[in-house]
Amino acid sequence: MIASRLITRAAPRAKVVTTQQRRGFLDYITNYPDKINEIKKIQMKGGTCQGEANPTWLKQEGDNITNYVGMFLCFVGFAQLATGHYKLATGSGKMPE
Repeated sequence: MIASRLITRAAPRAKVVTTQQRRGFLDYITNYPDKINEIKKIQMKGGTCQGEANPTWLKQEGDNITNYVGMFLCFVGFAQLATGHYKLATGSGKMPE
């Protein structure tokens, strides 16, 4: 038999005292109210196969603002790419020597 097993069997068992820990932030996170069913009701309203008339990613509050910000950032990025390619092609916008 393994020596560690013999030692643990021979050792007297200590009395375990359990006390409740004070975990303010962790209790808040673990006991946070579940809102998934409410969100799911909004997403599933009217069925799931609605296509372009009522897409899933536009059903919740604030979805339009998020999409407009994303489209604006994409537009700014493509505009910077286009101006950079134009400047490279024409040789303009160089730093003075």
